[in-house]
Amino acid sequence: MAVFDCLRGLSKPTNRPLAAGASFLPTTGIPRSAKDHVIETNPIILVLILLVPGFLYTFPFMPSLKSSIERLAALGEVEHDPSARQTFLEFREALTQGKIRAAEKIHGRWTVNAWVKQGILLGFRLGQLAEMGSGACLSFVDKDTFPARQFSAADHVRVVPGGSSVREGAYVAPSVICMPPMFINVGAYVDEGTLVDSHALVGSCAQIGKRVHLSAAAQIGGVLEPVNAAPVIIEDDVLVGGNCGVYEGTLVRARAVLGAGTILTRSTPLYDLVRGEIHRATLDTPLEVPENAVVVPGSRAVTSRQGSSSEVKKGAADAWGLSLYTPVIVKYRDQKTDRGIELENWLR
Repeated sequence: MAVFDCLRGLSKPTNRPLAAGASFLPTTGIPRSAKDHVIETNPIILVLILLVPGFLYTFPFMPSLKSSIERLAALGEVEHDPSARQTFLEFREALTQGKIRAAEKIHGRWTVNAWVKQGILLGFRLGQLAEMGSGACLSFVDKDTFPARQFSAADHVRVVPGGSSVREGAYVAPSVICMPPMFINVGAYVDEGTLVDSHALVGSCAQIGKRVHLSAAAQIGGVLEPVNAAPVIIEDDVLVGGNCGVYEGTLVRARAVLGAGTILTRSTPLYDLVRGEIHRATLDTPLEVPENAVVVPGSRAVTSRQGSSSEVKKGAADAWGLSLYTPVIVKYRDQKTDRGIELENWLR
C-alpha cells in the first residue's frame, strides 16, 4: 500500500507538463479515483510504471481519447459525427498543455505517437474557414479548429511585441522566449528555457528540448504525413545558428552546435572529420547529429560519371571545379565552445 500511496501523491493535478524521460504524468484529466483503480487492479501496468521511464506520458490514462481519435480518423465523413468536434477540442487542449505529444523519448529512443498526428489531421477535416484577428491591422482567415494562442502572464512565456504567432495545439513551456516575428505550428513541443529568435519557424510536430537557441531565420521543418514519420527533434542545450534548416525527421542530439547556414535533410550525408565517419539516414532511421557535435557548412567535390542517362561527359565536373554542399563535423563541444555561447544565459 505504501507504493500506491506514493503513486497517488505523485498523481495530484498540476499544470506543469511531463519532462522527457520522467516517470509520472502529473495530470491526465481523468479523476484520481479512476487512475488509482487502474494502478491497483492491474499489476502489469504497475510494473511498467516502476520500470519504464515515460510510460505514463500518454498511456495508460489516455486510452479513451486515443481510441476516440483513431475511430474518428477512420470515418469517411467525420463531419457528421456530433461528438467529433468536442473530442477534438479535448485532444487539442491536452496537446496545448503538453499532456500528450507527437513523439516522446523512452530509454534513449524517440517514439512517434501516430494517433496524435491523426488527431491533428482530424482538426483540419473538422475545421471551417473563419475570420480571425483584431481588425484591419491583424486579419487572418484560417480553420477555426486551430486559432492563434492567447498567452497571459500566468503562462510565464515571453512573447515580445512584433508579429509572432503560435497556434493552438502547440505546447510552449514556461520560460520560453519568443522574439518577433516567429511562428510555432500545431503539434510542436517547445521545452523550458528555449529561445525562438526572430524569423525562426518551428514546424508542425517538431520537438524542441530545454535551453535550445533557435537563432534568427532558423527553420525547423514539420511533418504530419505519413503519420508514423518521425518529426524533427532538437534535444536539450542545442544551438541552432542563423539561417539553418533542419528537415525531414533529422535528430539533433543534446548539446550539438549547428553553425550558421547549416542545412540538414534526410538525403544529406554528414561527414565527421573528427571520428572519420559518415552519418547517413537509412530506411528506418533519420539522419542523426551526434551529441556535442559542432557542425558547419562544407562542400565536397563532384566526380562526373558517364551514365546511360547522363549527357555530361566524364570529367566535366572536375574541369568546371564543381562541388556540392555537405555538412561537416569539425569538432566536438569543449570549454572554448561553451565560452563562445555562454552569453545566451543572460538573455534568459
